[in-house]
Amino acid sequence: MIPVQTPDSVQASDSLLASGPGAAGASGFFGTYPLAETAAWVAGILILAWLANNLTRRYILKVISRVVTQTRFTWDDIIFERKVFRRLALVAPAIVFYYGAPLVPGVPEDISRMVQRVALGFMVLVVVLSADGLLTALNDIYNTRPDAKSRPIKGYLQIVKIILFITAGILVVSALIGQPPTLILGGFGAMTAVLLLVFKDTILALVASIQITQYDMVAVGDWVEMPKYGADGDVIDIALHTITIQNWDKTISTIPTHKFIEDSFKNWRGMSKSGGRRIKRSIFLDVNSVRFLTEEELDRFGKWELLRGYMQEKLEEVGMHNALKAEGSPEIIPNTRALTNVGTLRAYIIAYLRDHPKIHQEMTLIVRQLQPGPEGLPMEIYAFSNDTNWGNYEALQADIFDHIFATLPDFGLRAFQKPTGRDLEGLASN
Repeated sequence: MIPVQTPDSVQASDSLLASGPGAAGASGFFGTYPLAETAAWVAGILILAWLANNLTRRYILKVISRVVTQTRFTWDDIIFERKVFRRLALVAPAIVFYYGAPLVPGVPEDISRMVQRVALGFMVLVVVLSADGLLTALNDIYNTRPDAKSRPIKGYLQIVKIILFITAGILVVSALIGQPPTLILGGFGAMTAVLLLVFKDTILALVASIQITQYDMVAVGDWVEMPKYGADGDVIDIALHTITIQNWDKTISTIPTHKFIEDSFKNWRGMSKSGGRRIKRSIFLDVNSVRFLTEEELDRFGKWELLRGYMQEKLEEVGMHNALKAEGSPEIIPNTRALTNVGTLRAYIIAYLRDHPKIHQEMTLIVRQLQPGPEGLPMEIYAFSNDTNWGNYEALQADIFDHIFATLPDFGLRAFQKPTGRDLEGLASN
């Protein structure tokens, strides 16, 4: 007997053949265990995110690295070293989570939205961190310029970073709570006074940084003295909030930037640029050793190369004056002029410095007497060395005064110093 197929039985048979036994089994399994279907979707999204992360890091970043190393530019190497692309690669798995969360069956809509908000906030944070690295790279690129030390941009870039992170914070909070950023900004209006108090130092530093850069007051590499804060050394960093100085004893002083506007400081950059460093030191002479030159000394000094011209000129000048003013009484010394040992010493020091190869001849050179006092007669040397290096400068200054001290006996002069133990012993024995 041949079975008769009705239309309903044909439709059911066609449906079963179309779906297949595998499809029917899968549908039945996930229909029976809906939690397993949810877990499968979650596992699939996690695997896809892992693949996206590995794809960008292992392949795309390697391609970018090869392109960067093969170019002749240095700016792309700096950007790559600051991990800008490595940070941006983290956006790929976040995108997978953002678009995959709504597709997971059996998950409440609130949880899907929360996952999307967290993923969106994470993407905002990653983009801002990448921008932070890019700005740091921009500062590194700018520092390769020859004028970077005199006009740094680090302070300005830090201001941009602060604005970026504040904006990112608002956007992240907005993404997490699901509210527009304008609503959060509206709430900040009531906190203006608190924000001004919190960012007081930043505002002061911003104004000071602009003034310092605009007027070129301080630059990296300048020798700066700020006694109020115990700072005396080279500027090694200028940031938005602080200026860092390495003192000569290798200690570090960190001073708020706005203090360079409020307080006084000394910048030695002008000395370095001028090519001359000032020597300003006195030698103290015993007043009791000051006297007129003898005939033997006049003759001897006239043979010194450095004093020959001076002695001839002064002797002619004094001789003419004495011939007119003596009026037949040359033996009365107050009626005549004569050369003194201290005046001749001063002329000798001037000639010695004029002839010295390490003294800057285009700058001020003066040897003068200062007001006598309890410590004797000060003879001050005011000159400039043509070498601004500290060690060379100190060596030159010491050589000059070594020579002067050794020359004093030739002029019959004595250096003044307060009585010491040996001097008192000599007085006691006499």
